Amino acid sequence: MNRRTFLLSSAGGALAIGCALGPTGGKTWRHFRHTGEFQPNAWIRILADNTILFTLDRTEMGQGTTTSHAALVCEELEVDPRTIRILHAEANRSYDNPDKELRIQITGGSTSTAASWQPLREAGAVAREMLKRGAAELWSVPVGELIARDARIEHAKSQRSATYGQLIRQAAIQEVPKVRLKEPKEFRWIGKSLDRLDGRAKVDGSGTYGIDVRLPGMVTAVIVRPPVRGAKLAKLDDRATRARRGVHDVVHIEEGVAVIAEGYWEARTGADLLKIEWDDGHGGSRDSAALFASFEKLSSSRGRKTVRDDGDAYRSTSSKAIEAVYKLPYLAHATMEPQNATAVIYGSGNAARCEVWAPTQTPGVALWRVAEAIGFDQKQVAIHQTMIGGGFGRRLLVDYAIEAARLAVHTGKPVQVIWSREDDQQTDWYRPMVVARMRGSVAAGNIDGWLHRIVCQSIVADEGPDFIGALMPSRTPRAVRRVFANGPARMFARGTLVDSTSTEGALELPYAIPNLRVEYTPVETGIPVGFWRSVGHSHNAFVTECFFDELAAAAGKDPFELRRALLGKHRRHLGVLELAAKQAGWGTPLPPGVGRGIALHESFHSYCAIVIEASVSGNRVTVRRAVVALDCGRVVNPGLVAAQAESAVIFGLSAALKQQVTFRKGRVQETNFHNYRSLRMFECPVIETYLVPSEETPTGVGEPGVPPVAPALCNAIFAATGKRIRTLPVEAALEAMT
Repeated sequence: MNRRTFLLSSAGGALAIGCALGPTGGKTWRHFRHTGEFQPNAWIRILADNTILFTLDRTEMGQGTTTSHAALVCEELEVDPRTIRILHAEANRSYDNPDKELRIQITGGSTSTAASWQPLREAGAVAREMLKRGAAELWSVPVGELIARDARIEHAKSQRSATYGQLIRQAAIQEVPKVRLKEPKEFRWIGKSLDRLDGRAKVDGSGTYGIDVRLPGMVTAVIVRPPVRGAKLAKLDDRATRARRGVHDVVHIEEGVAVIAEGYWEARTGADLLKIEWDDGHGGSRDSAALFASFEKLSSSRGRKTVRDDGDAYRSTSSKAIEAVYKLPYLAHATMEPQNATAVIYGSGNAARCEVWAPTQTPGVALWRVAEAIGFDQKQVAIHQTMIGGGFGRRLLVDYAIEAARLAVHTGKPVQVIWSREDDQQTDWYRPMVVARMRGSVAAGNIDGWLHRIVCQSIVADEGPDFIGALMPSRTPRAVRRVFANGPARMFARGTLVDSTSTEGALELPYAIPNLRVEYTPVETGIPVGFWRSVGHSHNAFVTECFFDELAAAAGKDPFELRRALLGKHRRHLGVLELAAKQAGWGTPLPPGVGRGIALHESFHSYCAIVIEASVSGNRVTVRRAVVALDCGRVVNPGLVAAQAESAVIFGLSAALKQQVTFRKGRVQETNFHNYRSLRMFECPVIETYLVPSEETPTGVGEPGVPPVAPALCNAIFAATGKRIRTLPVEAALEAMT
């Protein structure tokens, strides 16, 4: 049982049906009579002036859902995507992600296009056919003689035509029909690199991110958080802060001490005047070196759970055996827009209403968590989505929205909570620290045995309660929801249930190795962990693809050729592997001191191979070139896919080369971008992206490019220097070697 199946089953019969098309024209007609809009389903509204509104049910956080999803609905609606208005969906079960493993309103798991491929095209087709039928009745002509084109219905024989807006009254009385979707040869927009529809709003500043929200009478809150996770307030002197001009109040809350003021500057400078003493408690003893040592000790024994066992990895015969220990640090999300949210309370008692504006990936989670936090029913809470300045999984959590709502209740005013960069770095839900112990054997030039032990925290133990709670109906009593939401967490933390985010990518290793075993041991450290771009694949691909190269060297084989030989009938794996190698010129000469490395990984139902060329001078690595081959099924927008592949390379190189979050006496040492560094422009390689032509259903794009980056880089470093990198980040590992 994987984590998502468990989340679904643990909610009993509590799932709501999301994204369903309206069952009859009666509902559409009632909506028309009330609003004057033609709204055949949850996504499309057409007004009398021919304005077409598309409600985007997935969050736009730079990955391009605004553009790709508009293309999906407009393809069948027969409208130029550049002519419609796009709105962000509020929290509503109608917009639950149709992916069978999620079923809540969420943007994550690289599911946006894959899950919307069918529903959005059907939505456009339903609206189109209802408009055609309305025109057929109005003009007394056969519906088969009508065509839809560029937001008009046309009848060639009578030379009549009408805009969609002119036909909404007739369309609204039609029954919702069964529709035929276009064949690929008929596509006008799908498969084309349509310019980003949100590009102008980002350039001219008219787009609204969470941090841009402004409400009349709004105040700003800055929260001073304890330097150690879980520390308690011991002593507070706020006299200087209260005397600071513009400061309204100082409030001790669960998260720390909140300073509420006229604006961010007043709140931030007021916060700096606070004199606070903290009781660190047990958290003050957390230390990264000690944690790594304890993880490594656990990896020396058999794992608590065996998640794959082919043949007998403990008894595989071999003339050569290789052992290695790989270590990966905690990583922060480091979104460019820090966490923030704005909330306001209207009314009082049973008539009270809370509205929240938040850059969240999970409006469905925010709805119940905010309601729970302030004691409201869900029907009293509205969550308004905004554009997001970077998500990477961090905004699956909604702690910032809860803070804003609680402070709005306290002040009786609209409150905007803004985190500083230091807040973000020191109070993140990090990508887990991981230690992996590997043992492999080679015989007759082939890999004969493979033992992979993973020691890692459970993400689902920390984040799972939020998602389970969101699955349950809004009418569920709070106490019941709390029990169902929090109960399974301990089972994942202790390993009673295996968290698949810890083993994904290792469990599904595609190579034909006769004796292959994967073991997993969960640990608890008190440091919160969360979903990070590509999740468990990000660490397991590093381990498996680097160790594969170690075994290939021991077997005396070219790592590309050995991969080909062991992939057997994995057609799509082979496709990207061979494409990347061909385009990179695998086997051709390189300048002195330059190495070439390759890595392959499947994640989120997509296949990605990367070849990297790199050189090393001291602890400085120069990445010259990255060649990406990606098979993500049918491509909706090639330009967006290429942009995601390029961003994955930069994101992955930044993490692999430079980034780590370390703890000393419970305190995070990397507090801002000066010591949690990302790749600078001059450090970026030439990136080439090649997409495999495919007629398969679209699959994930946002995350699959990340996992192969680190192993391809480290394999290139070995090819250039003969040094094996088994501990990330690379620059720190190279420095330790000198």
